[in-house]
Amino acid sequence: MTDPSDASDDNWLLDEDDESGGDANTAPIDQRLWRVLIVDDDVDVHAVTRLALRNVAFKGRELELFSAYSGAEGFRILRDTPDIALVLLDVVMETDDAGLILARRIREELNNQLVRVVLRTGQPGQAPEQRVIIEYDINDYKAKTELTTQKLFTTVISALRAYESLMMLERSRIGLGKILAGATNLYQIHSLREFASGVLNQVSAILDVGADGVLCVMSAVTGGPTVVAATGHYTALADSEALPADHPLMPAIAKAFREKQSQFEHPANVLYIHTQEERQLCISVTPPWPLAPIQRDLLEVFCQRIAAAFDNLYMFGQLRRAQEATVVALADLAEFRDHGTGGHVRRVQDLSSRIAQRMKQRGVDDPGLSPQLLEMIGLASILHDVGKVSTPDQVLLKPAAHTPEERRVMQTHAQIGRSILERAASMVDGVSYLTYGAQIAGAHHEHFDGGGYPEGLSGRDIPLSARIVAVVDVFDALLHRRPYKEPWPYPDVVTYIAERSGTQFDPEVVAALLEIIETSPPMLVDIEDD
Repeated sequence: MTDPSDASDDNWLLDEDDESGGDANTAPIDQRLWRVLIVDDDVDVHAVTRLALRNVAFKGRELELFSAYSGAEGFRILRDTPDIALVLLDVVMETDDAGLILARRIREELNNQLVRVVLRTGQPGQAPEQRVIIEYDINDYKAKTELTTQKLFTTVISALRAYESLMMLERSRIGLGKILAGATNLYQIHSLREFASGVLNQVSAILDVGADGVLCVMSAVTGGPTVVAATGHYTALADSEALPADHPLMPAIAKAFREKQSQFEHPANVLYIHTQEERQLCISVTPPWPLAPIQRDLLEVFCQRIAAAFDNLYMFGQLRRAQEATVVALADLAEFRDHGTGGHVRRVQDLSSRIAQRMKQRGVDDPGLSPQLLEMIGLASILHDVGKVSTPDQVLLKPAAHTPEERRVMQTHAQIGRSILERAASMVDGVSYLTYGAQIAGAHHEHFDGGGYPEGLSGRDIPLSARIVAVVDVFDALLHRRPYKEPWPYPDVVTYIAERSGTQFDPEVVAALLEIIETSPPMLVDIEDD
């Protein structure tokens, strides 16, 4: 064997079989090979380099060698081929400084700071080492005469180790960025299943693979894992109430819940999450190769953020349900006195939401048609007559037409309802159901042409939420029995609404209603009206 300390030995083909650098048959962490680019205008240099490196492997991964015979060709390969770890670069090729030019283009034009560049020159005098090291971002400088097989092996392994370290740092940076971005997105998701799907997508992004995954929560009822979301080959599990007992993932998931810690047993990797609110969930992913330590660490960090997000999601849901309960309670209070409208508010809720969605589908250009309105108008609409709590029984329940004075008393319910709801809405930051409820209660008796009450608003000065409920309220009231009237025939109701498009009602709202009832006529039986 050649003495590796003999730097003067120019026979750099010796002992190519003695140093393999590791067993290439060892189970690899990553199935991809280390990519090494040889850039040299001498065909023999390519041949002998390939011969010397043919058995080299590092951490179970063999080398994949690329060849370029000029600086320009080397640049094209680097530009078009991802993940090249090392460039063995000759200095003198098509020009005396072709290699130096390529070294600079790699860093400046390709902005590739990760690939390791080792200059190899047969004419050191043309590119003095000190000047090259200072002026060019290269990582090593070797004279071809000093590169024995052993020294070439050492140079390659050292470069790959440095490249791997830089890649780990870069992946860590990217992974942490994804964690921060992912956690921020998760806080914006309201549905538990959407949240769970978002978690699986973020885990897949951090792993940088298209991993199949399942998210389970520990069920307080069954005492076993319940599937909340699933991706990839496990997508069908998302429809399951519980994870099947004979499923291949069940042993690893059950062990994680039992031992209350993550399990990394390839191919089933289970991330265990225990929240401060004493909820337990597991995320199981099956990437194509075992997770590297840095990936495990990143996922554990992500799990801590998921735990906090999961608790916040639960508390958000509780607050939202409490808010909805308050809205329903207020509506029930109004219904308690007006016995003939129990089914009315629920039908108004459904149809108002459907009209808003249809207007969105129709591409209606109205600044009021916001995501918040689409989400909240249904529940907010049931508050449209909450002001009737102030109306005297002799007026509210009169089974005949009102006198002019009684009509003026009846009309005060709009302003009273708006005032009640505006005070309540002021106690909640941002836009809420109460915000839209106040708009609807105060303006659903306004007319599009300005002939309504209480303020005589017209056109888009009337909030869109109120314009929608104005149509739905009249449409449903005419169709159903009231203490002072019998139901109108359905065709007459449709004609009445259509004839008042542009005068009493917003034409866009009427058009959306007519489209809806054309494909799905309303229920004409007085359910819950008696």
